[in-house]
Amino acid sequence: MSIATTLVDLEEIETTKTEKLLAVVLTVFLLIGGIWLYAKIDDTNRQGYHAQDTYYTASERAAIELAAVARNQLDQAEIAVQAALQDLELSREAYRTALDAGRPGPALENAYRNEQRDYAAAQRAVQTAQGEVSAAQPAADAAAARASSEAQAASNHTELVTFAERLGFVLVALAFGFWLLVRLRRSNSHYLTVGFAFVGFATLLALVMAGDYLTDYLDVMQLGPVVLSLAGIALTLVTFWWLQRYLARRVPPRRVRKGDCPFCGYPVRSGQHCEGCGRTVIGVCTTCHEPRRLGTSHCGTCGAA
Repeated sequence: MSIATTLVDLEEIETTKTEKLLAVVLTVFLLIGGIWLYAKIDDTNRQGYHAQDTYYTASERAAIELAAVARNQLDQAEIAVQAALQDLELSREAYRTALDAGRPGPALENAYRNEQRDYAAAQRAVQTAQGEVSAAQPAADAAAARASSEAQAASNHTELVTFAERLGFVLVALAFGFWLLVRLRRSNSHYLTVGFAFVGFATLLALVMAGDYLTDYLDVMQLGPVVLSLAGIALTLVTFWWLQRYLARRVPPRRVRKGDCPFCGYPVRSGQHCEGCGRTVIGVCTTCHEPRRLGTSHCGTCGAA
């Protein structure tokens, strides 16, 4: 038969309203389970997180405890100073009142002098405690800074692992969704809408991840939405390209079986040309040289492929 390029207007895939509704419902339930697993990845990785104090060495822990003891002693000394100051003021007021009344007493004067000595001793205790804090605090601060840095590094590593696992999960879901769609379309399965549901679920899951990491401060994680976008675009375009090639091969024979033009789908009546697009619809079999419709798998006269 004569060879002709069959460029056709691809037919639209028809589905019932019930199938579309079930596909939406399936997408929702898939999204519920997918988001649960998406969140579970983070929960599982965070179980290995340790508080900052677990990163202290023995010497650092001793320095932290020494600084804490020194700060506690300083607090107690400052409280003692306030109490001594109050006692001093009361004693001084009583002694001054007695002097104003012309009845000074040795007991009041001695009490006033003793409160002065106690207040001075309390001030010296505060100065001593402050010196001990100043001596112990640098080592404690250095230990806290080092442990904090190590804890932050461990936390960043956990977040990075979580990001990588989530990204892998989303990409696998996308790849599986497109693979399932292609597989069901290739086999002309009645469950094609299931493939659409999986693709919709994976796409929404990718949007969830993009929303989580779009404003993240880590540079490597800021690439997450870009990676998802590029991967999704690539998978979608590849699937679309394959679907166009697949339909270009399958649509002409289907139209011929229905008695339509393999090029435009217009009903073919008698004659060698389509009344819709004007192209030739009857060729010549290369085996028996009898007329043969374009788009048929075998010659109707001799049966040749």
